Amino acid sequence: MPTAELTDRLEHTTAMDQPISVLAKVVRQRLRPGALRDFLHGVPTGKPLHPALATFSLGCWAATAVLDLARADRRATRTLLAAGISGAIPTAAAGITDWSSLHREQQRVGFVHALANLTAFSLYTGSLLLRVSGRERAGRLVAFAGLGAASVGGYLGGHMAYRQAAGANHAESVAHLVPLGWHDLGMIKNLPDGRPVTRRLGYIDLFVMRRGTTVTVLADHCSHLAGPLHQGKVSMVDGEVCVTCPWHGSTFRLADGSVAHGPATAPQPTFETRVSEDGMIQVRPALP
Repeated sequence: MPTAELTDRLEHTTAMDQPISVLAKVVRQRLRPGALRDFLHGVPTGKPLHPALATFSLGCWAATAVLDLARADRRATRTLLAAGISGAIPTAAAGITDWSSLHREQQRVGFVHALANLTAFSLYTGSLLLRVSGRERAGRLVAFAGLGAASVGGYLGGHMAYRQAAGANHAESVAHLVPLGWHDLGMIKNLPDGRPVTRRLGYIDLFVMRRGTTVTVLADHCSHLAGPLHQGKVSMVDGEVCVTCPWHGSTFRLADGSVAHGPATAPQPTFETRVSEDGMIQVRPALP
Protein backbone atom coordinates (compact mmCIF):
# COMPACT_ATOMS: atom_id res chain seq x y z
CA MET A 1 0.00 0.00 0.00
CA PRO A 2 1.17 3.59 -0.62
CA THR A 3 2.39 5.39 2.49
CA ALA A 4 0.85 8.60 3.78
CA GLU A 5 4.00 10.44 2.70
CA LEU A 6 3.62 9.11 -0.84
CA THR A 7 -0.02 10.19 -1.11
CA ASP A 8 0.87 13.62 0.26
CA ARG A 9 3.49 13.99 -2.49
CA LEU A 10 0.97 12.77 -5.03
CA GLU A 11 -1.36 15.62 -4.09
CA HIS A 12 1.28 18.21 -4.99
CA THR A 13 2.89 16.73 -8.10
CA THR A 14 2.17 18.68 -11.29
CA ALA A 15 3.30 16.01 -13.76
CA MET A 16 -0.26 14.89 -14.52
CA ASP A 17 -1.93 18.29 -14.58
CA GLN A 18 -2.20 18.58 -18.36
CA PRO A 19 -4.09 15.30 -18.97
CA ILE A 20 -6.14 15.95 -15.82
CA SER A 21 -7.17 19.39 -17.08
CA VAL A 22 -8.10 18.06 -20.52
CA LEU A 23 -10.07 15.08 -19.20
CA ALA A 24 -11.96 17.08 -16.58
CA LYS A 25 -12.91 19.68 -19.20
CA VAL A 26 -14.15 17.01 -21.61
CA VAL A 27 -16.28 15.39 -18.90
CA ARG A 28 -17.85 18.71 -17.90
CA GLN A 29 -18.54 19.62 -21.53
CA ARG A 30 -20.09 16.27 -22.42
CA LEU A 31 -22.06 15.92 -19.19
CA ARG A 32 -23.89 19.20 -18.76
CA PRO A 33 -25.90 20.07 -15.62
CA GLY A 34 -29.15 18.16 -15.69
CA ALA A 35 -30.96 15.03 -14.52
CA LEU A 36 -28.31 12.52 -15.64
CA ARG A 37 -25.44 14.40 -14.04
CA ASP A 38 -27.42 14.90 -10.82
CA PHE A 39 -28.19 11.16 -10.76
CA LEU A 40 -24.53 10.22 -11.19
CA HIS A 41 -23.54 12.61 -8.40
CA GLY A 42 -26.21 11.07 -6.13
CA VAL A 43 -28.41 14.15 -5.71
CA PRO A 44 -31.70 12.14 -5.62
CA THR A 45 -30.50 10.06 -2.65
CA GLY A 46 -28.67 12.87 -0.86
CA LYS A 47 -25.44 10.81 -0.77
CA PRO A 48 -22.65 10.35 -3.34
CA LEU A 49 -23.44 7.40 -5.61
CA HIS A 50 -19.89 6.36 -6.44
CA PRO A 51 -18.81 4.90 -3.03
CA ALA A 52 -21.86 2.63 -2.80
CA LEU A 53 -21.32 1.28 -6.31
CA ALA A 54 -17.60 0.82 -5.70
CA THR A 55 -18.33 -1.23 -2.58
CA PHE A 56 -20.40 -3.64 -4.64
CA SER A 57 -17.72 -4.32 -7.25
CA LEU A 58 -14.89 -4.54 -4.73
CA GLY A 59 -16.98 -6.88 -2.60
CA CYS A 60 -17.63 -9.17 -5.56
CA TRP A 61 -13.94 -9.25 -6.43
CA ALA A 62 -12.86 -9.89 -2.84
CA ALA A 63 -15.37 -12.74 -2.64
CA THR A 64 -13.93 -14.12 -5.89
CA ALA A 65 -10.52 -14.34 -4.22
CA VAL A 66 -12.03 -16.22 -1.26
CA LEU A 67 -13.74 -18.72 -3.57
CA ASP A 68 -10.54 -19.16 -5.57
CA LEU A 69 -8.59 -19.93 -2.41
CA ALA A 70 -11.26 -22.42 -1.34
CA ARG A 71 -11.36 -24.01 -4.81
CA ALA A 72 -15.11 -23.47 -4.79
CA ASP A 73 -17.57 -24.10 -7.62
CA ARG A 74 -16.25 -22.52 -10.81
CA ARG A 75 -19.66 -21.25 -11.92
CA ALA A 76 -20.16 -19.37 -8.66
CA THR A 77 -16.71 -17.81 -8.93
CA ARG A 78 -17.30 -16.74 -12.51
CA THR A 79 -20.70 -15.28 -11.60
CA LEU A 80 -19.19 -13.14 -8.85
CA LEU A 81 -16.35 -12.09 -11.13
CA ALA A 82 -18.77 -11.07 -13.89
CA ALA A 83 -21.00 -9.20 -11.43
CA GLY A 84 -18.03 -7.14 -10.23
CA ILE A 85 -17.01 -6.35 -13.81
CA SER A 86 -20.57 -5.28 -14.70
CA GLY A 87 -20.84 -3.10 -11.61
CA ALA A 88 -17.54 -1.37 -12.38
CA ILE A 89 -18.99 0.39 -15.44
CA PRO A 90 -21.63 2.52 -13.65
CA THR A 91 -19.16 2.93 -10.78
CA ALA A 92 -16.65 4.51 -13.15
CA ALA A 93 -19.34 6.75 -14.68
CA ALA A 94 -20.34 8.09 -11.25
CA GLY A 95 -16.72 8.42 -10.16
CA ILE A 96 -15.50 10.41 -13.14
CA THR A 97 -18.52 12.71 -12.83
CA ASP A 98 -17.62 13.48 -9.21
CA TRP A 99 -13.91 13.74 -10.06
CA SER A 100 -14.48 16.38 -12.74
CA SER A 101 -15.78 18.81 -10.08
CA LEU A 102 -13.03 18.47 -7.48
CA HIS A 103 -10.06 20.64 -6.51
CA ARG A 104 -6.83 19.98 -8.41
CA GLU A 105 -5.10 18.30 -5.43
CA GLN A 106 -8.03 15.89 -5.16
CA GLN A 107 -8.05 15.34 -8.91
CA ARG A 108 -4.37 14.33 -8.87
CA VAL A 109 -5.01 11.56 -6.36
CA GLY A 110 -8.25 10.68 -8.12
CA PHE A 111 -6.48 10.33 -11.46
CA VAL A 112 -4.12 7.68 -10.06
CA HIS A 113 -7.08 6.10 -8.23
CA ALA A 114 -8.83 5.78 -11.59
CA LEU A 115 -5.74 4.30 -13.28
CA ALA A 116 -5.43 1.68 -10.53
CA ASN A 117 -9.10 0.77 -10.86
CA LEU A 118 -8.86 0.65 -14.65
CA THR A 119 -5.95 -1.76 -14.26
CA ALA A 120 -8.03 -3.89 -11.89
CA PHE A 121 -10.97 -3.87 -14.30
CA SER A 122 -8.72 -4.98 -17.17
CA LEU A 123 -7.12 -7.75 -15.10
CA TYR A 124 -10.47 -9.08 -13.89
CA THR A 125 -11.87 -9.00 -17.41
CA GLY A 126 -8.82 -10.93 -18.59
CA SER A 127 -9.28 -13.37 -15.72
CA LEU A 128 -12.86 -14.07 -16.75
CA LEU A 129 -11.85 -14.65 -20.37
CA LEU A 130 -9.08 -17.04 -19.28
CA ARG A 131 -11.51 -19.01 -17.13
CA VAL A 132 -14.09 -19.26 -19.88
CA SER A 133 -11.40 -20.60 -22.23
CA GLY A 134 -10.54 -23.29 -19.69
CA ARG A 135 -7.36 -21.77 -18.24
CA GLU A 136 -8.53 -21.71 -14.65
CA ARG A 137 -5.13 -21.50 -12.96
CA ALA A 138 -4.01 -18.55 -15.08
CA GLY A 139 -7.39 -16.92 -14.48
CA ARG A 140 -6.96 -17.20 -10.72
CA LEU A 141 -3.47 -15.68 -10.81
CA VAL A 142 -4.62 -12.75 -12.92
CA ALA A 143 -7.58 -12.19 -10.54
CA PHE A 144 -5.21 -12.02 -7.56
CA ALA A 145 -3.21 -9.37 -9.42
CA GLY A 146 -6.49 -7.55 -10.06
CA LEU A 147 -7.26 -7.61 -6.34
CA GLY A 148 -3.90 -5.98 -5.66
CA ALA A 149 -4.63 -3.18 -8.14
CA ALA A 150 -8.15 -2.74 -6.73
CA SER A 151 -6.71 -2.52 -3.21
CA VAL A 152 -4.40 0.31 -4.26
CA GLY A 153 -7.38 2.04 -5.89
CA GLY A 154 -9.43 1.57 -2.74
CA TYR A 155 -6.66 2.98 -0.57
CA LEU A 156 -6.42 6.10 -2.72
CA GLY A 157 -10.20 6.43 -2.72
CA GLY A 158 -10.12 6.31 1.07
CA HIS A 159 -7.42 8.99 1.09
CA MET A 160 -9.65 11.22 -1.03
CA ALA A 161 -12.68 10.64 1.17
CA TYR A 162 -11.12 10.76 4.63
CA ARG A 163 -7.99 12.86 4.19
CA GLN A 164 -9.07 15.25 1.43
CA ALA A 165 -12.80 15.21 2.32
CA ALA A 166 -13.94 14.67 -1.27
CA GLY A 167 -17.62 13.74 -1.18
CA ALA A 168 -18.02 14.72 2.47
CA ASN A 169 -20.57 17.30 3.56
CA HIS A 170 -18.77 20.61 4.07
CA ALA A 171 -21.85 22.32 5.49
CA GLU A 172 -22.75 20.05 8.38
CA SER A 173 -25.67 20.93 10.61
CA VAL A 174 -24.87 24.09 12.54
CA ALA A 175 -27.64 23.86 15.14
CA HIS A 176 -25.23 22.57 17.80
CA LEU A 177 -22.96 25.59 17.23
CA VAL A 178 -25.66 28.15 17.94
CA PRO A 179 -27.25 28.64 21.39
CA LEU A 180 -31.01 28.26 21.62
CA GLY A 181 -33.22 31.22 20.83
CA TRP A 182 -33.08 34.17 18.46
CA HIS A 183 -29.86 36.06 17.72
CA ASP A 184 -29.39 39.57 16.37
CA LEU A 185 -27.69 39.64 12.97
CA GLY A 186 -27.86 43.31 12.01
CA MET A 187 -30.21 46.02 10.77
CA ILE A 188 -32.19 45.27 7.64
CA LYS A 189 -31.52 48.78 6.34
CA ASN A 190 -27.81 47.93 6.14
CA LEU A 191 -28.39 45.07 3.70
CA PRO A 192 -28.40 45.67 -0.07
CA ASP A 193 -31.69 44.70 -1.73
CA GLY A 194 -31.42 41.73 -4.11
CA ARG A 195 -27.73 41.02 -3.64
CA PRO A 196 -26.31 38.38 -1.26
CA VAL A 197 -23.72 39.28 1.35
CA THR A 198 -21.94 37.39 4.10
CA ARG A 199 -22.40 37.94 7.80
CA ARG A 200 -20.94 36.14 10.81
CA LEU A 201 -22.85 34.59 13.70
CA GLY A 202 -20.40 33.36 16.31
CA TYR A 203 -18.17 30.87 14.49
CA ILE A 204 -20.48 30.55 11.50
CA ASP A 205 -20.30 32.38 8.17
CA LEU A 206 -23.76 33.05 6.78
CA PHE A 207 -25.20 33.74 3.34
CA VAL A 208 -27.67 36.60 3.79
CA MET A 209 -29.96 37.95 1.10
CA ARG A 210 -32.61 40.61 1.41
CA ARG A 211 -35.51 40.82 -1.03
CA GLY A 212 -37.68 43.71 0.03
CA THR A 213 -38.69 42.99 3.60
CA THR A 214 -37.85 39.27 3.31
CA VAL A 215 -34.44 38.04 4.48
CA THR A 216 -33.07 34.61 3.57
CA VAL A 217 -30.19 33.12 5.57
CA LEU A 218 -28.20 29.96 4.78
CA ALA A 219 -24.83 28.60 5.87
CA ASP A 220 -22.36 30.29 3.53
CA HIS A 221 -19.90 27.43 2.96
CA CYS A 222 -21.15 25.21 0.13
CA SER A 223 -21.77 21.61 1.20
CA HIS A 224 -19.77 20.33 -1.79
CA LEU A 225 -16.32 21.80 -1.11
CA ALA A 226 -17.02 24.84 1.11
CA GLY A 227 -17.20 27.45 -1.66
CA PRO A 228 -18.49 30.95 -0.69
CA LEU A 229 -22.16 30.99 -1.67
CA HIS A 230 -22.48 34.74 -1.15
CA GLN A 231 -20.22 35.18 -4.20
CA GLY A 232 -22.48 32.97 -6.31
CA LYS A 233 -25.17 33.82 -8.83
CA VAL A 234 -28.79 34.13 -7.72
CA SER A 235 -31.26 33.12 -10.42
CA MET A 236 -34.53 31.33 -11.13
CA VAL A 237 -34.11 27.57 -11.61
CA ASP A 238 -37.20 25.53 -12.45
CA GLY A 239 -39.37 28.36 -11.14
CA GLU A 240 -37.56 28.69 -7.79
CA VAL A 241 -35.05 31.27 -6.55
CA CYS A 242 -31.66 29.56 -6.22
CA VAL A 243 -28.02 30.38 -5.61
CA THR A 244 -25.23 28.71 -7.58
CA CYS A 245 -21.84 28.18 -5.95
CA PRO A 246 -19.09 30.02 -7.86
CA TRP A 247 -16.59 27.18 -7.44
CA HIS A 248 -18.18 24.07 -8.94
CA GLY A 249 -21.75 25.04 -9.82
CA SER A 250 -23.76 23.39 -7.03
CA THR A 251 -27.20 25.00 -6.95
CA PHE A 252 -29.37 25.37 -3.84
CA ARG A 253 -32.96 26.56 -3.37
CA LEU A 254 -33.13 29.62 -1.15
CA ALA A 255 -36.48 28.56 0.28
CA ASP A 256 -35.13 25.55 2.17
CA GLY A 257 -31.47 25.04 1.19
CA SER A 258 -32.21 21.85 -0.73
CA VAL A 259 -30.08 20.84 -3.70
CA ALA A 260 -31.46 21.80 -7.10
CA HIS A 261 -28.39 20.59 -9.03
CA GLY A 262 -25.13 18.89 -8.02
CA PRO A 263 -22.29 18.17 -7.59
CA ALA A 264 -23.39 18.82 -3.99
CA THR A 265 -25.63 16.13 -2.54
CA ALA A 266 -26.16 17.52 0.99
CA PRO A 267 -28.46 20.52 1.52
CA GLN A 268 -27.35 23.85 2.96
CA PRO A 269 -28.31 24.47 6.61
CA THR A 270 -30.98 27.16 6.77
CA PHE A 271 -32.02 29.71 9.37
CA GLU A 272 -35.40 31.06 10.36
CA THR A 273 -35.52 34.84 10.22
CA ARG A 274 -37.66 37.62 11.58
CA VAL A 275 -37.39 41.41 11.59
CA SER A 276 -38.17 43.30 14.79
CA GLU A 277 -40.12 46.56 14.88
CA ASP A 278 -36.93 48.59 14.95
CA GLY A 279 -35.56 46.78 11.88
CA MET A 280 -33.20 44.31 13.59
CA ILE A 281 -32.84 40.97 11.76
CA GLN A 282 -32.95 38.01 14.10
CA VAL A 283 -32.10 34.40 13.18
CA ARG A 284 -32.13 30.92 14.62
CA PRO A 285 -31.33 27.52 13.02
CA ALA A 286 -34.33 26.07 11.19
CA LEU A 287 -35.64 22.83 12.63
CA PRO A 288 -35.44 19.77 10.33
